[in-house]
Amino acid sequence: MSRSKHIPFRVALATSVIAANLAVGQIAAAADQTSDGQWFHGFLHTAQAQKTSRGAGVVVAVIDTGVAHHGDLDAAVSDGLDLTGLGSDDGRTDLVGHGTAMAGLIAASGRVNGIAPAAKIISVRATGLGNGIGAGGRIEEGIRWAADHGATVISISLATVYTPEVDRAIQEAMAADIVVVAAIGNSPPDVAATYPAALPGVVAVGSVDRAGRHSPRSVVSPKVVVSAPGVDISSTYKDGRYSYGTGTSNATAIVAGAVALVRSKYPNMPATEVIHRLTATATDKGPKGRDDQYGYGVINLVAALTADVPPLTPSAAPSTAPSTAPSKNAEAPADEPLNLGILLAGLAGLLILVALIAGAVILASRRR
Repeated sequence: MSRSKHIPFRVALATSVIAANLAVGQIAAAADQTSDGQWFHGFLHTAQAQKTSRGAGVVVAVIDTGVAHHGDLDAAVSDGLDLTGLGSDDGRTDLVGHGTAMAGLIAASGRVNGIAPAAKIISVRATGLGNGIGAGGRIEEGIRWAADHGATVISISLATVYTPEVDRAIQEAMAADIVVVAAIGNSPPDVAATYPAALPGVVAVGSVDRAGRHSPRSVVSPKVVVSAPGVDISSTYKDGRYSYGTGTSNATAIVAGAVALVRSKYPNMPATEVIHRLTATATDKGPKGRDDQYGYGVINLVAALTADVPPLTPSAAPSTAPSTAPSKNAEAPADEPLNLGILLAGLAGLLILVALIAGAVILASRRR
């Protein structure tokens, strides 16, 4: 969720704002660091994937700290919404830089580049203090607004507390065929999946490093669905600058960009099938199959856009948690009455046969 060296979580005191602004992302002042932080494109073979899709026609809502004006990003950003009442109504105020960095990873085009540069971004500024919005956030309003304004992907690289209102808004978005992507959380301080990533149906994202290994900061949880690069990542930042940092926030924005690529390539594909395509084509890591570090694996952009993936079936539905379906062994007792009945019927038949044979033997002996 947070970028490197953040003080990122649920900033509540005014005295913390300055520290958050200074620490929310290490500014990439050196040109080589900015270039170095774009390593994830080579890792994911983004250039090859973009020959198939660049995200055209897809609207991605970034619910975060706002999206500031930036030369690498402005062409991709449309007017959004400010829920804080402390910035421009269009959501283009970002005092922290976090939301601007997330938008850049999705759709920037310039010195730094996003995964889906032809996608459109709408900024929903849910907090102005940091990337954790706490109990006083209005994230549910932002989700509903995004759904009403054409978003088919919602990217949430922040944490909030659970509320029934947020839960309902997420469920409504998914019912409206929107893919919701959220960060699983960073450890420390998080020790379990954060909300809204922990909610059923949300694509909860973990992060990996340059070698494709699980990042030690990425929360380990049965809620993890997929993973993506999140370590030492550069992107756009406030005041026209560039950021460089680590966290599941980065991985989440990258996965949101991947979803935009798939939705652009397959515009009639339902959200559930889009998610299935991402999980079915992910590069398996760790223990075979889904695990709590990587989920179904690390996203594979090229495969997600080109592989022959069978349609989703109920038995193959991607899950954010281990299946609770009973195993075959658990179902075995249901078969026992049938097996016992067959056995008894067989014994009865055998007894009748024995009785017939015995009768025949007795009759023959009397005739003698």
